[in-house]
Formats: sequence, structure tokens, C-alpha cells
Amino acid sequence: MSHGSARLTVHGRRLIVERHQAGWAQAHIAAAMGVSRKCVKTWIDRYAAEGEAGLATRSSRPHTMPTRTGGEVEQRVLAARAEHREGPDVLGPKVGVPARTVSRILRRHGVPYLRQCDPMTGEVIRSSKQTAVRYERQRPGELVHMDVKKIGRIPDGGGWRALGREATVDHKHKKAPIGYDYVHSLVDDHSRLAYSEILPDEKGPSCAGFLERAIAYFAAHGITRIERLMTDNAWAYRYSLRAPCAEHGIIQKFIRPHCPWQNGKAERLNRTLAAEWAYRRAYTSNDQRTAALAPWLEHYNTERCHSALGGKPPISRLRPT
Repeated sequence: MSHGSARLTVHGRRLIVERHQAGWAQAHIAAAMGVSRKCVKTWIDRYAAEGEAGLATRSSRPHTMPTRTGGEVEQRVLAARAEHREGPDVLGPKVGVPARTVSRILRRHGVPYLRQCDPMTGEVIRSSKQTAVRYERQRPGELVHMDVKKIGRIPDGGGWRALGREATVDHKHKKAPIGYDYVHSLVDDHSRLAYSEILPDEKGPSCAGFLERAIAYFAAHGITRIERLMTDNAWAYRYSLRAPCAEHGIIQKFIRPHCPWQNGKAERLNRTLAAEWAYRRAYTSNDQRTAALAPWLEHYNTERCHSALGGKPPISRLRPT
């Protein structure tokens, strides 16, 4: 396949050679083909030196690249990716190169995207749906998203992620079920400031109490007014949040049924919670994982690079309090 800006294909180059062999002058061939005389001479000489193979399209890549990142730096980037399993915005400052350079190194070496990998092992497991359509509210508190992430509790001593499936498969039918934790989250659409709690259920009183505490958390970080709250159509959200929303002057908005991507920022936070907190490492107890949520949330809001915010943390979009 020819380059996009090339005037000739392989067949056009072969026609140049055939006309030259038929006795055409190079100037006449150039005029008939709409190319320069130098171009005609180049393909004639290349055919004479290499035969039919000389007419094939060659890469336009330069023979030398003096400014290309050195091999030692590339290996540092690859090692950091394997160790930390983070994206270019996070790895760049750690290894001391621009995020764009990190991205090119990863693509050059065929490293899969994080969205395709298991958050704990780094193995490729799936490919995610992508869309180029995105939106963002103009000011903090204009719209917040709320959702619940259900995760299995960890038995004392660790589950299969810590002990391996072989060590737990023989006992899975002998032990009583340990149930689930419900991670309630609220995230601001503009700043991505997030607040999460682990509660024993997702019933109405739990959701209403969480919303009250989340409003207080947002107020302490500079978002003193929440205008709209977007959730899915769960019963607890539709009926139990009416009182706290009315008290604080919040307008409730509901996504269309069976369209979770409309609450995409909360769904994305859920995925980040799973990848970077819940399943980031092997915990030996449920209490250990629960205790790790608050420090991780502080890191997410104040330090973690966010690609949608230009590599800055959510706190960078809020006024100091």
C-alpha cells in the first residue's frame, strides 16, 4: 500500500519502467505520469538495481533517530509499568519523562492498556467499550453522581486472591457465606471530588444517611451547594432521598432505565475503586481492606493524577478551604 501523499502506486512505477523499456524519453514519461523527471529516474534506477522488488513501497521512517528515548529509559518505564500498573500520567513523574513519551514507549513495546488488564495480576482479561462523547459541568456542585458498588467480604486469613483458588475451592461449599460490603460513592461532575463509605446494605435509610454525610464532606472541601443529584432508578434512590434532597434544595435526576453509562462518572469511580483499592493487593481480612479506603480516598482527591483534569488531582479544581 502506497503512502497517502504518494503520486504513484506500485503499478504506476511499473508503468514507468515499461515505457522506458519501450523507448520513451524520461521527460515524456514524466509529463504523461504527472510526476517530476527526478521521480522517473529514481524508479528506473531502482528497478535496474533491484528488479521488481525495487518498486515496492518502503517505510518513510528515518534510518536514524538521534532524539529517540534511550533503551535504558525505556526499560525503566516498562519496569515501572509492571510494578505500579499505572497510566502515563502517573508513571511520567515517577520515571522523569513526559507522559506522552511514556505512552509511546508502552505502545512501541505492545504493552496492553490498563482497561484490558486485571487490576491485581496485570494479565489481559477484556477490552472495554469506548466512546468519544463526553461532557463536563461548568462549576463544582452543579451535578453530582451517586452509586453503590457491591463487593464480596474477605474471610479472616484472606480469600482466593491471597491464598490462590486451589487453596479455597475445596472449602467453598463447607463455609457459611460471609456476605457483601456495599461501597456508596458520591462524585462531583466538574472537579471529580469523591466521597465513599462502606455500609452493610443499600437500603433507603443507609442511602439517605450516606448522602447527608457526603454533603457535609463536600461542604468541608469547598462545595457548599449541590444543585443536582444523578442516580440510577433504584427504589432506595427514588423514594428515600426525597427528604434530604428537599432539605438541601437538590434536584434529583434519574438515568434512563438500563443505560448505566448515563451515570458514567460514578461508574468510572467504581471501576477505579475496584482496580486501585479493593483488588489492588491481596488483603488478609475484611477489616484491613476497610481501613485502607479512607487513605486511598484522600490520595485520590489530593494526589492522584486524573487524565480528565489534565493530570491534576480533583482538589486542584476547588477553592482552598
